[in-house]
Amino acid sequence: MNRPLLQLALDHTRLDSALRDAQLLRNEVDIVEAGTILCLCAGNNAIRQLRRHCPGKIIVADWKIADAGEILAAQAFDAGADWMTVICAAPLATIEKAHHLASQRKAKIQIELFGNWTFSDARNWHSVGVRQVIYHRGRDAQACGQIWGEKDISCLKKLSDIGFAISITGGIVPADLPQFKDISVQAFIVGRALSGATRPRQAAQAFHTQLTEIWGVA
Repeated sequence: MNRPLLQLALDHTRLDSALRDAQLLRNEVDIVEAGTILCLCAGNNAIRQLRRHCPGKIIVADWKIADAGEILAAQAFDAGADWMTVICAAPLATIEKAHHLASQRKAKIQIELFGNWTFSDARNWHSVGVRQVIYHRGRDAQACGQIWGEKDISCLKKLSDIGFAISITGGIVPADLPQFKDISVQAFIVGRALSGATRPRQAAQAFHTQLTEIWGVA
Protein backbone atom coordinates (compact mmCIF):
# COMPACT_ATOMS: atom_id res chain seq x y z
CA MET A 1 0.00 0.00 0.00
CA ASN A 2 1.17 3.51 -0.81
CA ARG A 3 1.96 5.93 1.97
CA PRO A 4 -1.11 8.13 2.66
CA LEU A 5 -0.97 11.85 1.97
CA LEU A 6 -1.46 14.48 4.67
CA GLN A 7 -4.27 16.98 4.02
CA LEU A 8 -4.73 20.27 5.85
CA ALA A 9 -8.40 21.19 6.35
CA LEU A 10 -8.95 24.92 6.80
CA ASP A 11 -12.36 25.36 8.43
CA HIS A 12 -11.76 28.95 9.46
CA THR A 13 -14.41 31.66 9.52
CA ARG A 14 -11.86 34.29 8.39
CA LEU A 15 -9.90 34.03 5.15
CA ASP A 16 -6.88 35.90 6.53
CA SER A 17 -6.51 33.35 9.34
CA ALA A 18 -6.85 30.47 6.89
CA LEU A 19 -4.18 31.92 4.61
CA ARG A 20 -1.85 32.46 7.56
CA ASP A 21 -2.12 28.79 8.52
CA ALA A 22 -1.85 27.66 4.90
CA GLN A 23 1.39 29.58 4.47
CA LEU A 24 2.73 28.24 7.76
CA LEU A 25 1.97 24.60 6.92
CA ARG A 26 2.07 24.39 3.12
CA ASN A 27 5.52 22.78 3.12
CA GLU A 28 4.41 20.22 5.71
CA VAL A 29 1.33 18.88 3.90
CA ASP A 30 0.44 17.40 0.51
CA ILE A 31 -3.12 18.72 0.11
CA VAL A 32 -4.72 22.00 1.20
CA GLU A 33 -8.49 22.12 1.67
CA ALA A 34 -10.83 25.08 1.69
CA GLY A 35 -13.17 23.60 4.28
CA THR A 36 -16.93 23.92 4.15
CA ILE A 37 -17.01 26.64 6.79
CA LEU A 38 -14.33 28.64 4.97
CA CYS A 39 -16.12 28.22 1.63
CA LEU A 40 -19.37 29.47 3.15
CA CYS A 41 -17.65 32.45 4.76
CA ALA A 42 -15.29 33.48 1.96
CA GLY A 43 -16.74 31.89 -1.18
CA ASN A 44 -14.71 31.20 -4.31
CA ASN A 45 -12.10 33.73 -3.21
CA ALA A 46 -10.92 31.23 -0.60
CA ILE A 47 -10.10 28.74 -3.35
CA ARG A 48 -8.44 31.37 -5.54
CA GLN A 49 -6.28 32.63 -2.69
CA LEU A 50 -5.24 29.15 -1.61
CA ARG A 51 -4.25 28.35 -5.18
CA ARG A 52 -2.17 31.53 -5.28
CA HIS A 53 -0.48 30.88 -1.93
CA CYS A 54 0.00 27.11 -2.41
CA PRO A 55 0.75 26.74 -6.15
CA GLY A 56 2.30 23.28 -5.91
CA LYS A 57 -0.38 21.66 -3.79
CA ILE A 58 -3.61 19.80 -4.51
CA ILE A 59 -6.41 22.22 -3.60
CA VAL A 60 -9.77 20.87 -2.42
CA ALA A 61 -13.06 22.75 -2.45
CA ASP A 62 -15.01 21.07 0.33
CA TRP A 63 -18.41 22.30 -0.76
CA LYS A 64 -20.37 19.09 -0.06
CA ILE A 65 -22.74 20.05 -2.86
CA ALA A 66 -26.17 18.38 -3.15
CA ASP A 67 -27.46 19.83 -6.44
CA ALA A 68 -26.37 21.77 -9.54
CA GLY A 69 -23.39 19.46 -9.91
CA GLU A 70 -22.12 20.74 -13.25
CA ILE A 71 -22.52 24.45 -12.44
CA LEU A 72 -20.89 24.30 -9.01
CA ALA A 73 -18.09 22.00 -10.17
CA ALA A 74 -17.26 24.51 -12.91
CA GLN A 75 -17.09 27.32 -10.36
CA ALA A 76 -14.83 25.32 -8.05
CA PHE A 77 -12.42 24.26 -10.79
CA ASP A 78 -12.41 27.69 -12.43
CA ALA A 79 -11.37 29.12 -9.06
CA GLY A 80 -8.40 26.74 -8.93
CA ALA A 81 -9.58 23.61 -7.12
CA ASP A 82 -8.27 20.20 -8.18
CA TRP A 83 -10.86 18.22 -6.22
CA MET A 84 -14.41 19.06 -5.08
CA THR A 85 -16.65 17.25 -2.60
CA VAL A 86 -20.23 16.14 -3.19
CA ILE A 87 -22.38 15.03 -0.25
CA CYS A 88 -23.43 11.37 -0.33
CA ALA A 89 -27.12 12.34 -0.20
CA ALA A 90 -26.91 14.06 -3.59
CA PRO A 91 -28.91 12.44 -6.41
CA LEU A 92 -26.89 10.20 -8.71
CA ALA A 93 -27.61 12.61 -11.57
CA THR A 94 -25.89 15.42 -9.64
CA ILE A 95 -22.88 13.23 -8.93
CA GLU A 96 -22.68 12.11 -12.55
CA LYS A 97 -22.85 15.68 -13.90
CA ALA A 98 -20.20 16.88 -11.43
CA HIS A 99 -17.95 13.96 -12.33
CA HIS A 100 -18.40 14.56 -16.05
CA LEU A 101 -17.39 18.21 -15.70
CA ALA A 102 -14.45 17.25 -13.47
CA SER A 103 -13.21 14.78 -16.08
CA GLN A 104 -13.28 17.50 -18.72
CA ARG A 105 -11.15 19.72 -16.45
CA LYS A 106 -8.77 16.88 -15.44
CA ALA A 107 -10.08 17.31 -11.89
CA LYS A 108 -11.76 14.91 -9.45
CA ILE A 109 -14.93 14.53 -7.43
CA GLN A 110 -14.93 13.15 -3.89
CA ILE A 111 -18.07 11.76 -2.25
CA GLU A 112 -18.38 12.86 1.36
CA LEU A 113 -19.78 9.97 3.42
CA PHE A 114 -21.64 12.04 5.96
CA GLY A 115 -24.98 10.82 7.27
CA ASN A 116 -26.94 7.98 5.67
CA TRP A 117 -25.66 6.03 2.66
CA THR A 118 -25.46 2.39 1.55
CA PHE A 119 -22.95 0.19 -0.24
CA SER A 120 -25.45 0.02 -3.07
CA ASP A 121 -25.10 3.82 -3.32
CA ALA A 122 -21.32 3.44 -3.30
CA ARG A 123 -21.41 0.94 -6.16
CA ASN A 124 -23.59 3.35 -8.14
CA TRP A 125 -21.09 6.18 -7.60
CA HIS A 126 -18.31 3.91 -8.77
CA SER A 127 -20.33 2.86 -11.81
CA VAL A 128 -20.55 6.47 -13.06
CA GLY A 129 -16.79 6.91 -12.69
CA VAL A 130 -16.24 8.40 -9.24
CA ARG A 131 -13.14 6.94 -7.58
CA GLN A 132 -12.72 8.93 -4.35
CA VAL A 133 -14.68 8.92 -1.10
CA ILE A 134 -14.17 10.65 2.23
CA TYR A 135 -14.99 8.68 5.37
CA HIS A 136 -16.09 11.31 7.86
CA ARG A 137 -16.60 11.30 11.59
CA GLY A 138 -18.31 14.66 12.18
CA ARG A 139 -17.31 17.13 14.85
CA ASP A 140 -20.69 16.77 16.59
CA ALA A 141 -20.20 12.99 16.75
CA GLN A 142 -16.73 13.53 18.18
CA ALA A 143 -18.15 15.87 20.83
CA CYS A 144 -20.59 13.12 21.82
CA GLY A 145 -17.71 10.72 22.40
CA GLN A 146 -17.81 8.65 19.19
CA ILE A 147 -14.47 6.92 18.64
CA TRP A 148 -12.92 4.98 15.76
CA GLY A 149 -13.66 1.26 15.99
CA GLU A 150 -13.89 -2.10 14.21
CA LYS A 151 -17.14 -1.08 12.54
CA ASP A 152 -15.28 1.77 10.82
CA ILE A 153 -12.42 -0.51 9.73
CA SER A 154 -14.83 -3.06 8.27
CA CYS A 155 -16.66 -0.33 6.36
CA LEU A 156 -13.41 1.10 5.01
CA LYS A 157 -12.29 -2.31 3.77
CA LYS A 158 -15.58 -2.78 1.90
CA LEU A 159 -15.20 0.63 0.25
CA SER A 160 -11.65 -0.25 -0.76
CA ASP A 161 -12.85 -3.54 -2.23
CA ILE A 162 -15.35 -1.63 -4.39
CA GLY A 163 -12.40 0.29 -5.79
CA PHE A 164 -12.38 3.63 -4.00
CA ALA A 165 -9.41 5.69 -2.91
CA ILE A 166 -10.35 6.64 0.65
CA SER A 167 -9.61 9.79 2.62
CA ILE A 168 -10.28 9.68 6.36
CA THR A 169 -11.22 12.60 8.57
CA GLY A 170 -12.74 13.41 11.94
CA GLY A 171 -10.54 14.54 14.81
CA ILE A 172 -7.58 12.50 13.54
CA VAL A 173 -4.42 12.61 15.69
CA PRO A 174 -1.14 10.68 15.16
CA ALA A 175 -2.09 8.05 17.73
CA ASP A 176 -5.13 7.10 15.59
CA LEU A 177 -3.12 6.12 12.53
CA PRO A 178 -1.99 2.56 13.45
CA GLN A 179 -5.56 1.25 13.46
CA PHE A 180 -5.79 2.06 9.74
CA LYS A 181 -2.58 0.21 8.80
CA ASP A 182 -4.42 -2.50 6.82
CA ILE A 183 -6.48 0.02 4.83
CA SER A 184 -5.38 1.53 1.53
CA VAL A 185 -5.75 5.15 2.63
CA GLN A 186 -5.34 7.95 0.11
CA ALA A 187 -5.10 10.77 2.67
CA PHE A 188 -5.65 11.65 6.29
CA ILE A 189 -7.49 14.95 6.56
CA VAL A 190 -6.48 16.97 9.60
CA GLY A 191 -7.84 20.30 10.75
CA ARG A 192 -7.62 21.45 14.34
CA ALA A 193 -4.82 19.04 15.24
CA LEU A 194 -2.62 21.06 12.85
CA SER A 195 -3.97 24.60 12.55
CA GLY A 196 -5.04 24.65 16.20
CA ALA A 197 -1.79 23.26 17.56
CA THR A 198 0.55 25.34 19.71
CA ARG A 199 3.38 24.34 17.35
CA PRO A 200 1.72 23.50 14.01
CA ARG A 201 4.88 22.46 12.13
CA GLN A 202 5.94 20.12 14.91
CA ALA A 203 2.42 18.71 14.95
CA ALA A 204 2.67 18.01 11.22
CA GLN A 205 6.01 16.30 11.73
CA ALA A 206 4.43 14.03 14.35
CA PHE A 207 1.97 12.87 11.67
CA HIS A 208 4.78 12.29 9.18
CA THR A 209 6.78 10.32 11.72
CA GLN A 210 3.82 8.03 12.33
CA LEU A 211 3.10 7.71 8.59
CA THR A 212 6.69 6.67 7.96
CA GLU A 213 6.66 4.11 10.77
CA ILE A 214 3.50 2.48 9.42
CA TRP A 215 3.69 2.91 5.64
CA GLY A 216 7.35 3.72 5.02
CA VAL A 217 9.01 6.57 3.17
CA ALA A 218 7.04 8.21 0.35
